[in-house]
Amino acid sequence: MASLGSPITIVRPHQIEFGVGTAGKLGKWAAEQGHRRTLVISDAFNASRIHMLELKGEVTVFSEVTPEPDTANLEKVLAAANTANAELVVGFGGGSAMDLAKLAAVLAGSEQTLHEVVGPNKVKGPRKVALAQVPTTSGTGSEAGIRALVTDPTTMAKLAVESLHMLADIAVIDPALTFSVPARTTAATGVDAMAHCVEAYTNRKAHPMVDIYAIEGARLVGKYLARAVKDGNDAEARAGLSLASLYGGFCLGPVNTAGGHALAYPLGTRWHVAHGAANALIFPHVLAFNTPAAPEKTKAVMEALGYQASENTASVFDAAYAFCADLGIEMKLSGLGVPESDLDAMADDAFAIRRLLDNNPRDLSRADIRTIYEAAF
Repeated sequence: MASLGSPITIVRPHQIEFGVGTAGKLGKWAAEQGHRRTLVISDAFNASRIHMLELKGEVTVFSEVTPEPDTANLEKVLAAANTANAELVVGFGGGSAMDLAKLAAVLAGSEQTLHEVVGPNKVKGPRKVALAQVPTTSGTGSEAGIRALVTDPTTMAKLAVESLHMLADIAVIDPALTFSVPARTTAATGVDAMAHCVEAYTNRKAHPMVDIYAIEGARLVGKYLARAVKDGNDAEARAGLSLASLYGGFCLGPVNTAGGHALAYPLGTRWHVAHGAANALIFPHVLAFNTPAAPEKTKAVMEALGYQASENTASVFDAAYAFCADLGIEMKLSGLGVPESDLDAMADDAFAIRRLLDNNPRDLSRADIRTIYEAAF
């Protein structure tokens, strides 16, 4: 783990608007910037409330974003972007919509293809259009980051693009947009936000400049997630989760996630398990596995979630499992319809995600991964 003297690069959207009732500030900002043609990338539900953004001028809406989007969904987005010839691209939804908006902003009208930009720092700039992000869930933190992921349906692998050219010009985080998120989704996305923070906090690349966001994000989830699941209109709880999600996004750029996300990804790519639900199911297993390599930070995580500090692997697992299960999250792979016969293939997929596994504080062998999947089954 890095020391205070270790180099680190921190980036943020140029402007962040945060607070209940701020959604309409996007329209005011866009008008001030002189943007007359806007493409909003969204799912069907959020497309029905575009008016909340108060955008002026010519607004085109792409409303076919799918959960865990694949390359075919991206191709549709790029076709819509090329037709719209927009000056401003807006991601309006969860992480899927915001990730597709990032890719549309840099690939539409570009000579580069998706496969040419997969990996870090391969996007050629500067970007030709402005980019705004408006999250409607509290989980991914994608509004603050420089990464975008889509699934390759042929290989069942996540294609990750990382570029400063995908950083939003403005992020508008209005917790009121999350009031309508169902309890089950609230729970799963909230744990995803926490997983971003915890995996960055216990990471081999962990840095004191990021730790402060990571542990505070975990604390906010520990304090507010159960409240928001119980009462979706609890404005304070929703705001707390929105802030936790944003802090998780701050962690992803300079540090990123680790083993938990690596093991969660095959659930989404192979079995279309929602990203948050996949991370919640895996979270206690990897946190407990990593405890011997990061005992002090694990104790801090336990306290942040409202549990007694411990570096005992079994008690860490029990507490983390209870935290997720008490929110009503399905905690068994078999309960999600994943067949036991697929565990070996999933282990192969997860073990190949070196960009995340190499961040993990404790080495995860292919056998370790298979054992965790078996325990989670």
